[in-house]
Amino acid sequence: MSITTARNQTKRYLTSKYGHYSVLALVSVDITAIFADLILQLLTCEGRIPARDGDTASNVLGVFSLIFSCLFMLELVASVWAFGWTYFHTPFHCLDATVILAGFVLDVLLKGIVEEVSSLVVVLRLWRVFKIIEELSAGAEERMEPMQERTEELEKENVRLKGELEGLRAQVVQRRPYVEDMTRSGS
Repeated sequence: MSITTARNQTKRYLTSKYGHYSVLALVSVDITAIFADLILQLLTCEGRIPARDGDTASNVLGVFSLIFSCLFMLELVASVWAFGWTYFHTPFHCLDATVILAGFVLDVLLKGIVEEVSSLVVVLRLWRVFKIIEELSAGAEERMEPMQERTEELEKENVRLKGELEGLRAQVVQRRPYVEDMTRSGS
């Protein structure tokens, strides 16, 4: 397989409904993990969950967070590879790339006590909610295209059929006196 073919296939996948739904699923699970971690921290602070158990669960969610950061980095690299630097021509993609890079750097570099400072990652990750909305709108737009094309075809056919109907009406009006004469002479 050539590089051009692989790029085109990657581009097709990233812009397909399956690509959009994959990103949507990743973002949804990531946001769920973020909220789970927030709730876990609140319950631990309130003393409803023992600190040891809360820390263990928080560490597990931290690993998930790092995995999701890596997956989003992979998506970003694949997008830049498939679309080239033109990928960054839209402000949305620039901001999304910034959020992904910042989240990745903070997930990888900030551990231990400094990790508390990385609460900003949560705010950055919530940006991905907008990514969900963008993915949904892209999927809806993708489904609308064939419908718009079909609507245009039907409108053209409608105009053609109306013209044909008017032509037939005109023929009936022209032939009506002839038919009336024939029916009178035949009776």
